[in-house]
Amino acid sequence: MQGRAYPTLAGATRIWARIGLLSFGGPAGQIALMHRILVEEQRWLGEKRFLHALNYCMLLPGPEAMQLAVYIGWLMHRTLGGIIAGVLFVLPGVVAIMALSWIYALYGNIGPVDALFFGLKAAVLAIVVQAVIRIGSRALKNSAMIAIAAASFVAIFGFAVPFPLIILIAGLVGFLGARSDLPAFQDGGGHGKVGKLQVDDADTLLGEETPDHTQIKRGWAFRISSVFLVLWLAPVALLFAALGPANVFAQIASFFSVMAVVTFGGAYAVLAYVAQEAVQNYGWLAPGEMLDGLGMAETTPGPLIMVTQFVGFMGAFRDASGLSPLIAGTLGGLLTTWVTFTPCFLWIFLGAPFIERLRDNAVLTAALTAITAAVVGVILNLAVWFGLHVIFDEVRTLTAFGLDLDVPIWSTVNLAAAALVLAALVAVFHVKLGPVTVLAGCAVAGVVLGLAGIA
Repeated sequence: MQGRAYPTLAGATRIWARIGLLSFGGPAGQIALMHRILVEEQRWLGEKRFLHALNYCMLLPGPEAMQLAVYIGWLMHRTLGGIIAGVLFVLPGVVAIMALSWIYALYGNIGPVDALFFGLKAAVLAIVVQAVIRIGSRALKNSAMIAIAAASFVAIFGFAVPFPLIILIAGLVGFLGARSDLPAFQDGGGHGKVGKLQVDDADTLLGEETPDHTQIKRGWAFRISSVFLVLWLAPVALLFAALGPANVFAQIASFFSVMAVVTFGGAYAVLAYVAQEAVQNYGWLAPGEMLDGLGMAETTPGPLIMVTQFVGFMGAFRDASGLSPLIAGTLGGLLTTWVTFTPCFLWIFLGAPFIERLRDNAVLTAALTAITAAVVGVILNLAVWFGLHVIFDEVRTLTAFGLDLDVPIWSTVNLAAAALVLAALVAVFHVKLGPVTVLAGCAVAGVVLGLAGIA
């Protein structure tokens, strides 16, 4: 692109800091923000390259928006550019969630604070329902995709099939469907157009050519993967060796390290898995507290998956292992963030050069399409699970014939919560208010109901 200087690393750092501070609204909002700033305003790269990077970041485990930032940072300024982009995308959320976790741990049971989170739960439920419909409208394009979504919902909600296994099977179905030339798996997947303004690659700073540093170099790939593997797994190994596998810090490190490898499908799908494990298996927090954490992540900048920092904080806070609970919680939250996001850099730096050569790969695209369809069912499970615990004060588990169902105790319905959820759904779908506005309105409503003695 003639007439414009290539941005310096310092100039790019200021852009990434701006993106990090403005990245509210979940993955869709964050991707749209990056498109507006990087494609439409700065014209660093064009539509085709942006969508290519985005669609293949969706194939990776972990938060796709954060990985997209790392990918573009790497395209522009090599490894250091990718590290700066990823760190600045996450850092504001790390600080905000940690501050809110301290407040929650110290004052969460005080009336006004409790009432505020009561309101946030209703808004979060409405936003998750919106995510089901938004992703479903894009992903469920034929009967095969609908069947995959339905099967994934039944598997996780009715039979407690692990989320990673559901995603693995869905990807395999998509792969085999494409290899068999079945029409249902030939329509493509991933994201379509993101922004209002579509920019040609030729009219951007990167242009249409592949930068020299993106060429596949085995030595570089080995060195960078070794560094990030050590940064990721060495703390996990040290915690196991020093504290033993039963210690809460070792459990946090191992669980979220496994999550970083197997959680495909976006933030809401990941949260279904985290909620299932952290609440039901580890007992780190209660179902309502998982919703409180998601409310924090929805109202602060950064990836929604930052809610995992709150989960790690509360897990260590309640099992401090001889430390001050607040210090233990802080260390648990930071440990969670480290093992959640460090692998993201590994996936991008190791895989990005290959990804740049995998344009229009039909088999991988079909696997992505099937995974996205399965994610719709997983997020529907999350919405139903959250809904049961928001609207009803008591839920029991029904086990029979291989089923493992959460069912409500109808006499414990919370009418105030149900009314607030209904109002949030109207605000999202009929009035079409943004997520931050809905969250703020429900929080205020929760405080008012709490002061009135209703919530």
